[in-house]
Amino acid sequence: MQHAPPIDKAPTSSATRTRTRWTILAMLFAVTTINYADRATISIAGPSLKADLGLSAVEMGYVFSAFAWSYVLAQLPGGWLLDRFGTRITYFFSIFLWSLFTMLTGAIGFFTGATAVALLFALRLLVGAAEAPSFPGNSRIASSWFPTHERGLAAAVFNSAQYFATVLFAPIMGWLVHTYDWHSVFYVMGALGIGLAFVWLKVIHGPRQHPSINAAELQYIKEGGALVDLEEKKHAGEPSQVDVFAAIKELLSNRMLLGVYVAQYCITTLTYFFLTWFPVYLVQERGMTILKAGFVASMPAIAGFLGGIAGGWLSDRLSKAGYSLSVSRKVPIVLGMFLSMSMIGCNYIETDMLVVAVMSLAFLGKGIGALGWAVVADTSPKEAGGLSGALFNTFGNTAGITTPIVIGYIVQNTGSFSGALVFVGANAAVAIFCYLFIVGDIKRVVLTKSLTKSLTKSPIK
Repeated sequence: MQHAPPIDKAPTSSATRTRTRWTILAMLFAVTTINYADRATISIAGPSLKADLGLSAVEMGYVFSAFAWSYVLAQLPGGWLLDRFGTRITYFFSIFLWSLFTMLTGAIGFFTGATAVALLFALRLLVGAAEAPSFPGNSRIASSWFPTHERGLAAAVFNSAQYFATVLFAPIMGWLVHTYDWHSVFYVMGALGIGLAFVWLKVIHGPRQHPSINAAELQYIKEGGALVDLEEKKHAGEPSQVDVFAAIKELLSNRMLLGVYVAQYCITTLTYFFLTWFPVYLVQERGMTILKAGFVASMPAIAGFLGGIAGGWLSDRLSKAGYSLSVSRKVPIVLGMFLSMSMIGCNYIETDMLVVAVMSLAFLGKGIGALGWAVVADTSPKEAGGLSGALFNTFGNTAGITTPIVIGYIVQNTGSFSGALVFVGANAAVAIFCYLFIVGDIKRVVLTKSLTKSLTKSPIK
């Protein structure tokens, strides 16, 4: 068992601080990259898989959405597991299981017809359920390891992994499909994730338990607002600090949080368009080969990645300059969503490269505006951080259910993606409305009605 390093020596200067929190962030980035690459396997394999199994556009929409059904339903149980047993061990099992189910998806090639389709749907459901604790876990770790003025960048970095996953793996997965077959994508990505799960156990610990942190860094992050005791005693599985159902009711009755949750649904609509239908759009609407689509899809992803880093940097820069937390978080989100609406312009453009440029601008904006997890880390009550993150992710990833299906019906009924791009752009507009007119001041929520009796008698210090 790892023991916390001595923390009784006062730090002498900022130069003596370790930088362990950045190693933690690098691990979050790596895991989230694999997370999103595994989600995207189905879209890269989609055109070949669709042809092999003889699926219609609507049927493909349902297959695309299978992940999100279970992902959404498992959010609250996943958040409860994080709060009850801690992030480190819960997240390990999450990574291992989603990777195993991804690998098994490649084996449906041994089946045909309705059996193959049913197994594909079932395995995507299992991948979604296994991934449920991942982003609430990211948020908990950011809350415990990063001071407030660094948290925007930290959240932006792990969130930008969704774009880096496409930059790195879309060309590789496209090449695998082109050179071998669509089954190989699932085998390769599943094996990578299983290996990474064991690296996670080696790298991730709470701030007080980590063998590499020194007293100066611990004091620095604690004084900056990091919840360094968030993971304390979670290994013992002690009783929950809150009444779960009362806490859910209390969180949902908070106007600020409700506005954030609805906005995240709209922002995640853009994410799922990109993860599911975008490669199909390039092949079907723009006439590209799957190999070319794999490489072209990486260009907007690069823009999204750069936008994610820029949004986090801008938010923290505004915070350090003395602007309120509300201003420093809202400005990048609103600006980014305005840029994302530019994708509607692709309906009026014929040149493929110009379409790619406009899509890149849209995903640059999506990256800049993807600060929802920083807002969750800023606002979640410390007794129920996993639960709050799970509610946020439940709202957001409901878009993973609706977006693929709605776009599937639009494409099948109209024969084009024009209406689909308008649908996605309109969601960006609603997100802007939520942050400007519903959310109000961004601040940490203090639970008053849902704490257990023992905790209300002896509040956390």
